[in-house]
Amino acid sequence: MSQRVKVKQILADDRTHYAVIVKGWVRSFRNNQFIAVNDGSTNNNLQAVLALDSLDASLLKRITTGAAISLSGEIIPSLGKGQRVELKVATLEILGDCDPEKYPLQLKNRPSLEYLREIAHLRFRTNTFGAIFRVRHSLAFAVHKFFNERNFVYLHTPIITASDAEGAGEMFRVSTLDPMNPPLDVDGNIDYSEDFFGRATNLTVSGQLEGELAAMAFGDIYTFGPTFRAENSNTTRHLAEFWMIEPEMAFYDLEDNMALAEAFVKSVIGYVLENNREDLDFLATRQEEEEKQKPQAERSDMGLIEKLEFVLNNEFQKLTYTEAIEILKNSKPNKNKKFSYIIEEWGADLQSEHERYLVEKHFKKPVILTDYPAAIKAFYMKQNEDGKTVRAMDILFPGIGEMVGGSQREENYEKLVKRMEEMHLPVEEMSWYLDTRRFGACPHAGFGLGFERLMLFVTGMTNIRDVIPFPRTPKSAEF
Repeated sequence: MSQRVKVKQILADDRTHYAVIVKGWVRSFRNNQFIAVNDGSTNNNLQAVLALDSLDASLLKRITTGAAISLSGEIIPSLGKGQRVELKVATLEILGDCDPEKYPLQLKNRPSLEYLREIAHLRFRTNTFGAIFRVRHSLAFAVHKFFNERNFVYLHTPIITASDAEGAGEMFRVSTLDPMNPPLDVDGNIDYSEDFFGRATNLTVSGQLEGELAAMAFGDIYTFGPTFRAENSNTTRHLAEFWMIEPEMAFYDLEDNMALAEAFVKSVIGYVLENNREDLDFLATRQEEEEKQKPQAERSDMGLIEKLEFVLNNEFQKLTYTEAIEILKNSKPNKNKKFSYIIEEWGADLQSEHERYLVEKHFKKPVILTDYPAAIKAFYMKQNEDGKTVRAMDILFPGIGEMVGGSQREENYEKLVKRMEEMHLPVEEMSWYLDTRRFGACPHAGFGLGFERLMLFVTGMTNIRDVIPFPRTPKSAEF
């Protein structure tokens, strides 16, 4: 098995007239002679050529789309159009049959993305999802590469936790109690002291708080793992399970945090552009074809590759939330009531349409917004001296809006406790977190980036369910 050579390697090799073993799946078989074989290493197929009458009829009938085969032979220059080399087959073995009457991925039909979501266990075998998940692999590798080169410690934060980092309340409960007949305390509430962990626990919404603990010892850490939200949102932008990248850095202020975040997103996008150009070109062509079906007003101003290079080649524009509100209030879409959410006063929570206007129409470059109103941000963000705003920052991208959210953290114990009390958070239960402010507190900062949101941007896909292998959404938890 280990002797096989991958199709990508063969197609990239300048040599000819050498022997290989190739194993993969049949994409097409024509004229009882030409097999297009693909092994997932690339979207491009290797043409394998059978000598006429070299196989008996019963074996030829088993060479069907989707069948797994093993081929041995010689790589030779191709005389046909569309490929530089081909495999002159010496031996062929069927490793796994595929019934053409039942196999749902036939070459003659181009299945829709909606249909492929219904057969998500097979969609990896299509060119679109082959490209998407090779890009996902490279993007994940680029994340680790970036932080490893900067001597960050990769921290595995817990998936089961008793804390709610965001204060959102929309969390999945983890329990071994009988849901139909749970034990009750004297007040009639569920008695979690009898549960597996002896208290109420949930699936994590963020690894940030635990990450801060480690940053107070290692200096620079990052987490990269699954997070969960029990938000009943059945949209193209929401998942119940998704992956988050969350670095935390001791001795960082907001400026340091912004600089690292900008360097990070440029680095990972640059890595994929350099190492997955074939897949990105395929996805760019696919997006271009999709765009043609849309009304002119809904089409993107930039193609996929142009959009990625736009981020790489532009220094991000920095401005405060207050400055952004003034720009938005005086903008034509706001004055003409074209925005779905009209900006009327300071303190409004910006929506994706506002963020995209700033990036795509006003500045025409990625934007970093800072110093948001404290009322619309989380409890742990450092308070500014004006008493109204916090040292938060969001990075806004074209076509998608917010890509990164972060802040300098509040290191002052008294201010943090007061803020927690104002937001009715359990100070006693969070004593472990507050210890980082009691024992050797220092300025520190961090940010979070949803990996699937980054995947949407990099691949040009429009539905978040298409950039994660097995999407978890309301009423859907297959596989």
